[in-house]
Amino acid sequence: MGELIYEIHPNLCTECVGHFDEPQCQLFCPVDCIPLDPNHAESQEQLLEKYKKLIAQKNTSNS
Repeated sequence: MGELIYEIHPNLCTECVGHFDEPQCQLFCPVDCIPLDPNHAESQEQLLEKYKKLIAQKNTSNS
């Protein structure tokens, strides 16, 4: 959560690949305000690799 709004960190966002079929932020946001950032376009394969890397980091930090 940012100072006044929720912020999506592009290095931590997998667009819910690995968790859900579609990005949950876009489903639950009350307004149409979450555009895709053209400066951070990633393929499904790239998003899945990011998901795997983040999960691996989480699992090693919890050990």
